[in-house]
Amino acid sequence: MTFFRKDEQLDKLGNEILEATWAEFPELARNQIALSWIVYDPPVPVNTGGALSAEEFWKHQVRGFSYRGVEGIYPAGIASLFYLVAIEEWLENEMTPNSGELDRAIKEMIVNSSYDALGLVVDILSGTTSGPDLPAGPLETWKFQRNIVNRYFRSLGWQELQSININQKIWSDSPYGRERTFLGEFGENRNQLTTNATARMLHGIIGGVAVSAKRSQQMMTLMQRTLDSAYQFSGCLGASLPKEAKLWSQTGRDTQVCHDAAYIELPSASPYLLVVFTESDNYSTNPEILPFVSRKIVAAMSK
Repeated sequence: MTFFRKDEQLDKLGNEILEATWAEFPELARNQIALSWIVYDPPVPVNTGGALSAEEFWKHQVRGFSYRGVEGIYPAGIASLFYLVAIEEWLENEMTPNSGELDRAIKEMIVNSSYDALGLVVDILSGTTSGPDLPAGPLETWKFQRNIVNRYFRSLGWQELQSININQKIWSDSPYGRERTFLGEFGENRNQLTTNATARMLHGIIGGVAVSAKRSQQMMTLMQRTLDSAYQFSGCLGASLPKEAKLWSQTGRDTQVCHDAAYIELPSASPYLLVVFTESDNYSTNPEILPFVSRKIVAAMSK
């Protein structure tokens, strides 16, 4: 059973917002956007500092809407959100030692979306390193180790996580050596996420039940954004928010995709969670699509 329940009002609003988006951006095909939208009606079960136990928290089935929410899509930097949860789990259970350098990498991975920092986190999670091609036997061992993050998320038993793939670093140019072999000739083993999986992961973090209440709060601190930087939010959901809003988010962008996952608190409306993935055939994703969707969601929430 999914963590949110379908709602007639949100279905109507969500479909209207999508139709308005396609009318505004006719170059955006219907299979080039995916969206998950969760509304937190009072009493709000999230951003409480972990006041609810995980057992009690997951009993609260919130209202939600999704469009293509189960379609696997290359996530770009959204993968950082999943690596963040995994490394906090490793640290919580003393599966890896803490260090100043790891702390620096975790912060840079989330606060500044550093792919170099993400690479170190992946190495520490899996006990693998990049390098030249390996012989068949050692390569199989290396592949097994690199898939440890996938096994961890499968072990949670969430249906939203059963089809995802999180085992790759992110490259500004291209992977080489064993990383290229692992990715596959046609990129068939690349990272894959869905908006529903991303929404559930973010829902757990802001609910204070991802790893532990304390570590969820630490993750929230890293993800909190200030709305005083127009450049920082160009092309993102935060670009259309009123200055009084509060925002926690993680973005993922490259020449083919523009994604954002956000938890938003407005001054006079219920809090909500919004995950939007967009893709582009011509390697130039329109930077106004996500702000447009965000603006429509804000208007709907304000009503």
